[in-house]
Amino acid sequence: MNGHNYKVLLPSKEKLMALFSKKDKYIRINPNRSAIEAPQPKPEVPDELFSQCPGCKHTIYQKDLGSERLCPKCGYTFRISAVERLQLTIDPGSFIELFTGIETKDPLKFPNYKKKLAAVRELTGLDEAVLTGTAKIGGHQVALGIMDSNFIMASMGSVVGEKITRLFELATEEKLPVVLFTASGGARMQEGIVSLMQMAKISAAVQRHSKAGLFYLTVLTDPTTGGVTASFAMEGDIIIAESQALVGFAGRRVIESTVREQLPDNFQKAEFLQEHGFVDVIVQRSEMRSTIADLLAFHGGK
Repeated sequence: MNGHNYKVLLPSKEKLMALFSKKDKYIRINPNRSAIEAPQPKPEVPDELFSQCPGCKHTIYQKDLGSERLCPKCGYTFRISAVERLQLTIDPGSFIELFTGIETKDPLKFPNYKKKLAAVRELTGLDEAVLTGTAKIGGHQVALGIMDSNFIMASMGSVVGEKITRLFELATEEKLPVVLFTASGGARMQEGIVSLMQMAKISAAVQRHSKAGLFYLTVLTDPTTGGVTASFAMEGDIIIAESQALVGFAGRRVIESTVREQLPDNFQKAEFLQEHGFVDVIVQRSEMRSTIADLLAFHGGK
């Protein structure tokens, strides 16, 4: 170019080899470590730090949910355990647990059923899917039941039926109102027809309690489905529901395939049920304790 000749000068072979022979000068190796190490795992964010809200689908930092487990964006009420519910609802130190130690007879001899029960008891700290006893709410003595979906999806077996029946019988004898937080995936398949029999058994106890002129308050939480919905969950004198709680008998797909119609997006949600007269009022979890106390006072709590 422009009459000039350019020559590219390359290092000789000897100089290139010399660079590699002096690698110790440029690369420092810790004598206590192997020159070849296993690849380091990539940093991961623990799953328990964040949750996705089923309502608005936003990803939420767990600590932002607070003790009441409410979505800060849409107010969705996350599922909580019976113990957490107890702490949010009763007067501190007033709960006395009753009807523990009842065990199922395993009528179908269902494979590994007893082992599953033992494992879930250890995991949840509960003896069954419902926590029962007496407590005070706003100073009013009540017979209290709280179902826990962490225990085999709070399915209703013979022990659940027995505990709730005894709770109503105690309340009738002691002339106490009953407050029952419901949550269930339905009947417990491991106990077959014995599970379904609990619907009539509990309903009969509810009727005796009602004939005695006593107050029964139901609080529907997510999810309340199947035989529980078809019996005692919908038999309360007043029925409260938490916001966006799923409440129904059969599943959405089963109903759509039966009626051959597209159901509304909010079908079986608490708000939908309130519009159609199945729920009296929707109460936010932050106001649940005071609302229950007011209702107990109005209906002759003691």
